[in-house]
Amino acid sequence: MRVIAGKAKGHKLKTIEGFVTRPTTDRIKETLFNIISFDLMQCDFLDLFAGSGAIGIEALSRGAKQCVFVEKQKEACHVIVENLEHTKLQQNAVLLQKDVSEAISLLHKESKTFDIIFLDPPYKMDWAENVCREIVKANLLKKNGYIIWERSAKRDVQTIEGLKTIKEKNYKTTVITFLALEENILC
Repeated sequence: MRVIAGKAKGHKLKTIEGFVTRPTTDRIKETLFNIISFDLMQCDFLDLFAGSGAIGIEALSRGAKQCVFVEKQKEACHVIVENLEHTKLQQNAVLLQKDVSEAISLLHKESKTFDIIFLDPPYKMDWAENVCREIVKANLLKKNGYIIWERSAKRDVQTIEGLKTIKEKNYKTTVITFLALEENILC
């Protein structure tokens, strides 16, 4: 796994041993960042279920103003710190070693908002829609921001009040779903 473009291009990233996390493949990551490239410059990025931090680090490398990484696994947090230090991007990063719901609550209390929120929960997790509802309820998404949800192709998205699907990119085993606040959809 490596940083594909930007300030830290080519830097190899450490991953977590075993099956604690499931890294986004370089192919999917490259396609995703080609789609969102024009929205990254100076954006506020939130990486939920951050794993090794590869997605947030890619965002920082490509010009995001800041990235908040949320990961509850201690060993994964150590890898995120090492990857941030290796890429020299730690000055624009905040790491919250917390459960996602706790982190959302904390970010709400701090009145934090984000342009892009990346959500990559374990594929077998059935409460990703609830996480999206928490994001909406906590007002974490900026008016013109969006959520990117990486999920299994075997899993359908249920209706999420307050959000509307604006785009989907299908791969063999993975789907990337883009969600925006309903009141910002002009259709």
